Amino acid sequence: MNNTVNSIITYFKGVKSEWSKINWPEKNQIIAETVFVIAIVTVFTISVYLIDLVFKGILGLIPMR
Repeated sequence: MNNTVNSIITYFKGVKSEWSKINWPEKNQIIAETVFVIAIVTVFTISVYLIDLVFKGILGLIPMR
């Protein structure tokens, strides 16, 4: 049990050491990339919706029996 506790403590010391090496992006970069992702998702969502409307219109021309 003592060996397990020491392993856990060693692990978290390593995590703390590595955490300080992380190069975090600046706030402006995060905001710009978030806006870009939202814009791309919006464009693709509208595109898929419009394609759906086109196919619905085309399939609506086929007579149903």
